[in-house]
Amino acid sequence: MHLILALAALEGWFLSGLDVRNTYLYGELEEEIYMEQPEGFHARGKERHVLRLHRALYGLKQAGLAWWRALKKSMEELGFVNLDSDAGLFKCFDEVSQTFIITVVYVDDAIFLRPSKATVEVMKKRFMECWESRDLGELKEFLHMHIGRVGQNIYIDQVQYLQAVLQRRRMVNAKAVPTPLPVGYAPVKSLDKAADPELWKRYQTVIGSLLYLMLGTRPDISFAVTKMAQFAANPTEDHLSHALYICRYLVGTPNYRLVELGGSAHRSHMRP
Repeated sequence: MHLILALAALEGWFLSGLDVRNTYLYGELEEEIYMEQPEGFHARGKERHVLRLHRALYGLKQAGLAWWRALKKSMEELGFVNLDSDAGLFKCFDEVSQTFIITVVYVDDAIFLRPSKATVEVMKKRFMECWESRDLGELKEFLHMHIGRVGQNIYIDQVQYLQAVLQRRRMVNAKAVPTPLPVGYAPVKSLDKAADPELWKRYQTVIGSLLYLMLGTRPDISFAVTKMAQFAANPTEDHLSHALYICRYLVGTPNYRLVELGGSAHRSHMRP
């Protein structure tokens, strides 16, 4: 994702987004699967009957694969091919302009980018004829990442997501610290057979949120988060307190964002 945004900044490409509605329902099931009638939607006189599924639903093990097959077939009909290195990245070569249209699809979120805004709009329209979607216009958000543009520079942040994480942890007003972990801290593996279930659940929730921030826009916490994630299977109170220590660092750096500088000056860096 970041490489695509870096390319858009470097080349000055137009970015546009779509929100696909009920995306898994496009996947046709090959297996014979039955489900109980949903509560409140029982057919009168057939309350004990079950329903056979012909389309995928969220929660089915087959849903992701069924959706992917439908997407791949649909994109190929539009002239796109997906990259072997990234199944969600598609490209289509336009003979007229001799340039590529690139599309990124992540379940119900899609991005179209290309130098020409008009060509992007045409391709989006063709996509929306196959997939019921809401046109988001120029890209502003993707996967809880806010995306802004000033000239050719692209700014990416997760400020709103971070604030939601801190609110859930009741740490919005916590005392900030200058580093993601205390200097010299070395976590020790627990010798107990199993952690308290409540502690385990809380720890994994914190680490999961931090991992998403790290992978999205906060490489500055990468070492601390990956180190603490090693103890997610059997955490201790000490592990939890230091996972929350990372949150305290984020309290003091809530507005950090990635910047993709466009044009010949292109490079990626962080700034508040």
